[in-house]
Amino acid sequence: MRKNILIGLLLTLLLLVGVTGVYSANKKKNHDDLYRQVGLFSDTMAIINQEYVEDTKPKDLIYGALKGMLASLDPHSQFMDPETYNELKVDTQGKFGGLGIEITIKDGVLTVITPIEDTPAWKAGIKANDHIVKINDELTREMTLMDAVKKMRGKPGEAVNLTILRDSEKKLLDFKITRDIIKIKDIKQARILEDGIGYIRLAEFRENTLKELNNALSTLSKQKLNALIIDLRNNPGGLLDVAVKVAGRFIPPDKMIAYTKGRQRDQDFEFLSGDKNAILDLPLVILINEGSASGSEIVAGVLQDYKRAIIIGNKSFGKGSVQTVIPLGDGSALRLTTSHYFTPSGKIIHGKGITPDIQVDSNEGSNNKAAQVNISKTDEIFKEVESVEKKGKLPEGTFDYKNDPQIMRAVNTLRAIELYKKSEENQPPV
Repeated sequence: MRKNILIGLLLTLLLLVGVTGVYSANKKKNHDDLYRQVGLFSDTMAIINQEYVEDTKPKDLIYGALKGMLASLDPHSQFMDPETYNELKVDTQGKFGGLGIEITIKDGVLTVITPIEDTPAWKAGIKANDHIVKINDELTREMTLMDAVKKMRGKPGEAVNLTILRDSEKKLLDFKITRDIIKIKDIKQARILEDGIGYIRLAEFRENTLKELNNALSTLSKQKLNALIIDLRNNPGGLLDVAVKVAGRFIPPDKMIAYTKGRQRDQDFEFLSGDKNAILDLPLVILINEGSASGSEIVAGVLQDYKRAIIIGNKSFGKGSVQTVIPLGDGSALRLTTSHYFTPSGKIIHGKGITPDIQVDSNEGSNNKAAQVNISKTDEIFKEVESVEKKGKLPEGTFDYKNDPQIMRAVNTLRAIELYKKSEENQPPV
């Protein structure tokens, strides 16, 4: 029996290595090490199959082993069974039943990248960098990203209980949030604020984002647009090619927007601008905060590197790794981190984020140092979990930009640029 299991496992592992490309085929030593460990793996499988108290299915054991294998690499790599893989594909459709939050694993803890505007999570008061320690009273310590997504998504109208640790609070917060149909709208606001200064709130990068952005720019141009604020706060990213095209609207063609570097040469890519009608003379400010991640960090980073825009706000999230989804033969898939993003000047985004040119804190009181909780160690967060009831506050229903210090700093910065340009134009000839 053990011999049959060993042969089967060898074939399975060889097939898996073949599916993923055998990226290091010329590294014989690594392969020898791999094959030596197969014996240990097969011994364990044979013992479980023979001695475990209940009958086991080989597929369940293999799936469990693969989940552990991918989870040991980094928080973003994972093995997805067919159901989980299908759940991932739902996200690209822009409509699903859930709470309305983007999540990741940071410092070993399930962490909110950002709540999506006008969703149940947003209205309940969930904030960027909130740490989710429980979902429906289940600790998230060993929970994968997709397992957490599956628990929070589901039938609209059903409630989900989240226990949150917030850095600016000394206690845990309980939220009861009712699922709804989440419809993602790329552009939330597009208007002239004052003195010809336009404002576009770009919430995410999806298939129609560039078209919606161009429509918004066209509309604002008819209203005598002479400067622009693009708000990428709480923008978690989305489709990379769309983020590249958005950045390319504001820099000359054939300029590097970002590049990736991995272990293998075929994982190294350069992304270049390609818009021959790019907008090059419009004064530009980009707003970012701790909820700005991935694609929004690429846009902010390239415009900062080329000094094409002034970046205002708070340091961004720092999610700059590339995950490649590799489908497998039975409908499952690997989600594997294969490279990291860099800005044109060579700054790494992952774990670092984009530092704004002008630091302006929001008015949410998130910088209360005395109340901060040390969350560098997972064990510290999960040491004691006590339930505390607290209702989230609804956001303001109206767009009152004058009470937003980051927007107002952007407005004043663009005003100063306009005044400087006028003073330069009025200088007497030499």
